[in-house]
Amino acid sequence: MSTHRAAAPADDSTVIRRWVAAGAVAVSLLVLGYAEVGPAQAEEQADDAVTWSVGPADAVGPDGRSWVDLDVDPGESIDEFLYVKNLSSIDVVFALKAQDGYLTDKGRFNMLPSAAESIDSGTWIDLPAEIGVPAGGMAIVPFTVEVPVDATPGDHAAGIAASVLSTGAVEGGPNVAMESRVGFRVQTRVSGELSPSLAVVGNAAYQTAWNPFAPGAVEVEYTVTNNGNARLAVEAAVSASGANGTAPVLTEPTELYPGDEREFSARVSQVWPLGFSVVTVDVDGQVSRSEVSGEEPTSSRIEIVVWAMPWSQLLVIVALALFLFAILRGRRRRRTELERLLDEARLAGAREAAANPERVP
Repeated sequence: MSTHRAAAPADDSTVIRRWVAAGAVAVSLLVLGYAEVGPAQAEEQADDAVTWSVGPADAVGPDGRSWVDLDVDPGESIDEFLYVKNLSSIDVVFALKAQDGYLTDKGRFNMLPSAAESIDSGTWIDLPAEIGVPAGGMAIVPFTVEVPVDATPGDHAAGIAASVLSTGAVEGGPNVAMESRVGFRVQTRVSGELSPSLAVVGNAAYQTAWNPFAPGAVEVEYTVTNNGNARLAVEAAVSASGANGTAPVLTEPTELYPGDEREFSARVSQVWPLGFSVVTVDVDGQVSRSEVSGEEPTSSRIEIVVWAMPWSQLLVIVALALFLFAILRGRRRRRTELERLLDEARLAGAREAAANPERVP
C-alpha cells in the first residue's frame, strides 16, 4: 500500500518533486512504497488537502500485497485489481496511469514520468484513465495485463499510479503546476528460459599508512551489471591479499533489474605493503522468487593487482642506514684523527731526540 497527502511534501527518500512554470508541462511527484506525513507537516496542511493510498487488491478490497508479481506466458492476459482510498474530506477524481518501472541509483523503485513514453511492460497494462472517489471512500478498479505474443522471456518492471494535479506559488516566482502520484510495482515474469548473468569491472588503489608500524588500506571501486534477463538480489564480498586476517568487506543486498548496473565502493583495511596486493571482488546474484523458478544463483569474480609499495618502511630503512653511516663515518674520522695526533707526537719526539742526542739515555 502507498499513502500520500498532496498538499505537503513527503520524505525526499521516497518522493521526487519537480516544479515547472504555469503554462508549461506539469511534471510529477511519485511515491512508490509507503510515505507517512509527520506531525510537523500535518500542522502546515490545509483542511482540504488531498490524501490517498493505492495498492493491489482483489474484487473485494485490499489483499495485503505490496506489489503485483505475475508469471505469464507470451500472449496471455491476466485480470487484476487495485484500490484507491480517498483519505481526505473532499471528493476527488484521480488520474490512473501505468508506466515502465526502473530502479534509481540508490536502488529505489520508480516509474517513468507521466509524459514519457513506455516501451516495455508499462504498455501491457490496460486500466481506466481516471476514477472518482468520494471523501473517505474507496474504489476497486480492475486492470488487465496483456502480454504480447512476442514478449521476451524474463522479468519486466512497470508501475501503476493514481495522481492529482494541483497548482501553487513558488517563493519569488509564478504559479506552478504539480502532479502528485502514488503507486505500486507490477512485476511480470514471462515464461521461457531464464538466463541470470552478472558482470563486474573495477579498479583499486593502495593507500599507504605513513606510520611505518601500521598497515595501509585498499580503496576499491567496482560496477556490477545485470546482463541477464532475470531480476537479481546481488551481494558482493571484497578482499585483498596481505590483509592481516581481515574478513572480506560485504555489501548490503541490492536489487538489479535486467540491464541495470550499479556502482559500489569498498575499503579493505589492515593491508600490509608487500610490494603488491591482489584484490578479489566476488559478486553473487540470487534470482528473485527463485523458490518459484528453481533457478540457481549466478556469480562473477574479478581480481585486481595493485602496487602496495612499503614507502614508509623504506623511508625508515633509509633513515636508519643514513644514521648508521653517520655513526660509522664519525668513528672512522675520530680514529683517523687519533692516529694523526699519535703520528705527530711520535714525529715530534723523534725530532726532539735528534736535536738533543746528549739527553738520550
